[in-house]
Amino acid sequence: MGVLYDYFSAPTDEQATKVLDVEGGPTAADSGFDAGTLGGIDPVVQLGTLEALLTGTPYDDVTDDPRAGHNLAMSEDYDRIVITVTDALATALAAADDARLAEVAEPWSQTEELEGADPAQLAAFARDLAALARRAAASDHRLYCWTCI
Repeated sequence: MGVLYDYFSAPTDEQATKVLDVEGGPTAADSGFDAGTLGGIDPVVQLGTLEALLTGTPYDDVTDDPRAGHNLAMSEDYDRIVITVTDALATALAAADDARLAEVAEPWSQTEELEGADPAQLAAFARDLAALARRAAASDHRLYCWTCI
């Protein structure tokens, strides 16, 4: 079994950590979170690369952001983690149109971590994450990733 990455929004870090108590995580029907199983994209390196491509910010500067892949909370069994997504990426995604997301999907697919990935699938992931980011922005929420090992 692989690692699951479900992206979701919450109004605060404290509220986001409550997802650890939800059987099935944020995509469970009764979770109370706006979420999606958007694909196998990790919230640290691969999303960091997406942010660098989308914003033009050097990758090292992206990873210097305290919210870049920060482990916010972990289950007692260490099998579920809540990880923060940067506000800069959420803002950039919310502002990006489909053409811009497709444009960055091509170089994103050529990175070492995603070598061989289909740019069209990466663009679809980015569109879905952008839609979540837009809904989060409209609700004054932040983005998070629930990771299950």
